[in-house]
Amino acid sequence: MDCIVVHYSEIGTKGRNKSFFEKQLSENIKKTLGNKVKKVYKGYSYVLCELNKEYNETEITLILSKVPGVAYFSYCIRTKLDIEEIKRVSIEMLGKEKFSSFKVSCKRSDKRFEKNSKEINEILGEFICENLKKNVNLKNPDIELFVNVCNKDVFIYTKKIKGVGGLPVGSSARIICSLSGGIDSPVASFLMMKRGCEVVFVHIYNKTIQQGVLSKIDNLVKTLTKIQIKSKLYTVPFEDIQKELIKTVNSECRMIIYRRFMIKIINEIAKKEKIKAMVTGDSVGQVASQTIENLRCIYDASEIPVLAPLIGTNKEEVIDLAKKIGTYEDSIQPYPDCCSFMIAKSPETKARLETIKRIEDKIKNKEELIEKSILKSEIKEFC
Repeated sequence: MDCIVVHYSEIGTKGRNKSFFEKQLSENIKKTLGNKVKKVYKGYSYVLCELNKEYNETEITLILSKVPGVAYFSYCIRTKLDIEEIKRVSIEMLGKEKFSSFKVSCKRSDKRFEKNSKEINEILGEFICENLKKNVNLKNPDIELFVNVCNKDVFIYTKKIKGVGGLPVGSSARIICSLSGGIDSPVASFLMMKRGCEVVFVHIYNKTIQQGVLSKIDNLVKTLTKIQIKSKLYTVPFEDIQKELIKTVNSECRMIIYRRFMIKIINEIAKKEKIKAMVTGDSVGQVASQTIENLRCIYDASEIPVLAPLIGTNKEEVIDLAKKIGTYEDSIQPYPDCCSFMIAKSPETKARLETIKRIEDKIKNKEELIEKSILKSEIKEFC
């Protein structure tokens, strides 16, 4: 094989804006593959990657299959707009495969080519039958030969490798994520990357009891950076606020107010980063703080929209996605939970916003506590 043809789906529906999305996708592919390919081209209704002579197909496949915007891709042989060359390459490619039956599927985007798709299918089908002694099976073939006739070249391949689809990172707004050390928030971040968002991460922790957690968070961000190319991580100490909450707030409502403070911290960082939305890993009913009533109380603390792409998912679905994107193994590593000791045996599950605000108003120096935590935060950049 001498090249990879990367196909997109949703980008093709963008009308006049299509070139913007295609450019962003080609740039992202170029950055993620780096020197693994010679050149990356756009403007063909697909993205074309020229392979180096020596390439690692397994490594490239693992990278491309996670790049947002890629619907599917194929390792191809590129040949000239000549029917005899198409026949020769087709036989060469199929001669290396083991199969009894086959099907030819031709697409002709260049209507100037002398043969239409149906004629090419018939010519190649007859030629393969005669030369390789194989049978045509249009419904359930052992192998399918794909032939794409474009305006400059013909691309021939036998396999389509599925990507994650969606839109390329950088084609939508930047957002900010409340990144815990669990399974859910990294997956929620990935789903927003798949909608074209670049994600800035915030991890809020108690450094007096969570000394080992930051390496785990770093590993999660490193894995997600392979998908979005570059990342920024804020780690914010929270122990002073926790002490104040334990003194002031009853245990049944403590987790709700704890999360309201987290959201306020993230909102302040969002202002600094000029970000206008945040994402969480919430799923309705998964834990006590994630009932509809409690989520209303928590999200009320945000000045910017709160996005929760996992809101209707089951845990099994989230775990499957975490394994697919590579965050699962780091997410399940044990670490001290900074908020577990704040949860009551019977926490409030149907909190009233007026009650929560009344309790929160009793906390002294709220803005000062938030400001001090942010001033103590550390910032790391990954690429």
